[in-house]
Amino acid sequence: MTDWIYIVGIGMLTIAFVGTISSCIFLVLSLIGAAKFHRESEEQSAFTEKNSELPPVSVLKPVHGEESRLRENIESFFRQDYPDFEIIFAADHETDDALPIIREIAARYPGVKCTVLATGAPALPNPPAYAFSRMSQIAKHDILVTSDSDVEVAQNYLREVVAPMLDPAVGMLTCVYRGKNAGGFWSGMDAIGMSVEMTAGVLTANLLEGMKFGLGPTIVTRKDSIAKIGGYGVTGEYFSNDFVTGNFIEKAGYRVLLSRHVIDHVVPPMTFKRMWERQVRWAKGTRWSRPKGHLGTGLIYAMPYGILGFVGGAMASHLFLGAALLLIAIVNRVLESWVIGWGVVRDPRAQKEVWLYPLRDVLGFAVWCASYLSKSAVWRDRRFQLVKGGRIVLREETGKS
Repeated sequence: MTDWIYIVGIGMLTIAFVGTISSCIFLVLSLIGAAKFHRESEEQSAFTEKNSELPPVSVLKPVHGEESRLRENIESFFRQDYPDFEIIFAADHETDDALPIIREIAARYPGVKCTVLATGAPALPNPPAYAFSRMSQIAKHDILVTSDSDVEVAQNYLREVVAPMLDPAVGMLTCVYRGKNAGGFWSGMDAIGMSVEMTAGVLTANLLEGMKFGLGPTIVTRKDSIAKIGGYGVTGEYFSNDFVTGNFIEKAGYRVLLSRHVIDHVVPPMTFKRMWERQVRWAKGTRWSRPKGHLGTGLIYAMPYGILGFVGGAMASHLFLGAALLLIAIVNRVLESWVIGWGVVRDPRAQKEVWLYPLRDVLGFAVWCASYLSKSAVWRDRRFQLVKGGRIVLREETGKS
């Protein structure tokens, strides 16, 4: 029995050693990616200063019910320091709870052109893609800024995300974001994952292969680049429509840029169950959109391998080695939280509450494992099945909002 415990312990140590090396490599790549982000940010800032004559812009925002901090989120777009822009909102139905709030805010900003559109039930499997398609048909301006309803932006947001689009070689721009916790422990775990885990992955992808995808909280395109891929409607059969929008535009021959501007992604108060379902849903979208990359993601986590190494070390009578692997994992995640969560997206919790991210790393690994357990996902009031290439098939209306 003792021999078997020793053999299992050595096996666990071996796996932990490999995982520790791979997670350390990822940390180094993400730090280099952060340096590239800062360098490119300076270049974008210089370009913005040289191009002070900014074109008119159409902001397209789908809404769905009264979300947490919806009033603050919506008003942040009306308060833009930008010479000429319109905002178009789209809801499925005129009775949507978000529309009275939008109209109240619009009445307080008469200088901002605002249009509200009721689209009816989505005619495409992906509701936001359908909303963007409908809104783009009535948009007056060439540059289109699509944005989710659960984001809050600074007053210089439009100035910073629009200027790079003046380069005709650039067909799309997207933004990283920090999670803004609207209240609760589990919401905070979701939020810090956005600020650190998500951002580190994006920066590493940008370092290794450049931007070939979009991030839903903000995607900026021009009518020529979106028309070249067939319009927003072609993304309507995909679960991760933001991802494929950037993918299609890059394949069409345009550059896709990662903006220097960081936005706030508001995370509503959530129970563990709701947070878990939301995280797994996103992970499934990545799994089916980028199957090889998602599989490799299992090697970027640090804490699960550190814990495995500690347990394996205890079983194999190599407790010092196991403790060393666990310590390396903790330091790894603390560094990532500081350099990415604070150094890049300026999330104060990533700096002051660094103990959160090692816990979030364990949760992230569990979510990654769970993403392989089924092909179905519930989003809004619809149940989907994900199929090859990230496409979705609508299975049923759940009747939940």
